Amino acid sequence: MSSASPTPASTRDDTIGVIGLGAMGEPMVRRLLAAGRAVVITGRSARPALVEAGAVWVDSPRELAARAGAVLSMLPDLPQLEQALDGPDGMLAGADGGELLVLVGSTSSATGDHALAGRLSAASDGRARVADCPVSGGVDGADAGALSIMVGGDAADAARAAHLLDPCGRAVHLGPVGAGEVAKACNQLVVAATITALGEATVLAERSGLDLEAMWTLLAGGYAGSNLLESRRDKLVRGDDAPSGIARYMIKDLGFAADVAAATGTNPALLPTLRSFFDEIVERGHGERDIAVTRRVIAER
Repeated sequence: MSSASPTPASTRDDTIGVIGLGAMGEPMVRRLLAAGRAVVITGRSARPALVEAGAVWVDSPRELAARAGAVLSMLPDLPQLEQALDGPDGMLAGADGGELLVLVGSTSSATGDHALAGRLSAASDGRARVADCPVSGGVDGADAGALSIMVGGDAADAARAAHLLDPCGRAVHLGPVGAGEVAKACNQLVVAATITALGEATVLAERSGLDLEAMWTLLAGGYAGSNLLESRRDKLVRGDDAPSGIARYMIKDLGFAADVAAATGTNPALLPTLRSFFDEIVERGHGERDIAVTRRVIAER
């Protein structure tokens, strides 16, 4: 599949490119298109449904950056983004001396994002910049355009990121490059602790003969209530851990939280236990299941 004709320079700044069209990237593209944004996409395989919805497909990261002044990466992590940036078919080559704002939407290392920003700025005389913008809210939030978007970068880049991603949710500027990733690490620490507690409490209640549906409906109205309980209640009650938010990804995310703890001289209480437990989930062969698999693993223990 070939790309369309080159985008005029006057419209390149108004176009957003997206690479990484997985569980989160695809619904975010749909939200951008529904809001009337000009969106260019690329990936490992063609996405005719997104093209039919209005996206423009190109064959390489180079063509993506040639047509879009800002590119959102929803690739798994920084190594995959680095591959898409460098080389003759990379985004830096496609920018061809023009400005390029790289939006890191994946959960990544805060120090890694900062290092990437420095490298790109040096390689492009400041024309290529980075803002980190990891998201929270899962596939449900992406579908609804209700994501929490944690932005790190300088003020101008953060403002542009917030404008571009407004159809996908609420973006808040939290500080310099890497600040968004620190916030996401904090978010994932809370999510991991909460889903572990929910799984453990479900097993305790079930083995005590309680009606799980009635219990969680009741507790959702008190201090135990949370967005996570709302989104996973049915899974916990039914023992359904069909994939949505993949459990093994939490290992990477908690590792980034540990990096933040080390960098700030923090001696965490929960974090080591949670890392060990999610390692156990993977070791038991459940890493590809939803994070609601905590119920199953507690029961297996």
